[in-house]
Amino acid sequence: MTYLITSQDTLTQVAAPNLPLAPIAYDRQYQDQLNNVLRLYFNRIDALLTKFETSEVIPALATYTVSTLPSAVTSGAGAQSFVTDATAPTFGSAVVGGGAVATPVYSDGTNWIVG
Repeated sequence: MTYLITSQDTLTQVAAPNLPLAPIAYDRQYQDQLNNVLRLYFNRIDALLTKFETSEVIPALATYTVSTLPSAVTSGAGAQSFVTDATAPTFGSAVVGGGAVATPVYSDGTNWIVG
């Protein structure tokens, strides 16, 4: 899943706070003011980050050996899977079984392709 952040999103509108200048000697009022500025800033960031959190479960790809893969034609172009016995897989080439390499594959509508 990809998130696209545009200029209308709140993320681009959260600016770092202007921190108050520190006095030479300890000043409780300064510390309270600094803590409040930082608290407000981090609360705003936390609220923003919760908008980007998701509880969506990303399904795992089905795992096969090359010989047990369903037909690439039947699965349709774009179908994805994972094989556990590829032989020297090369990205973008048809997958060949009989090895010991695990790799993701996808259907181009005719063959299962490494990728």
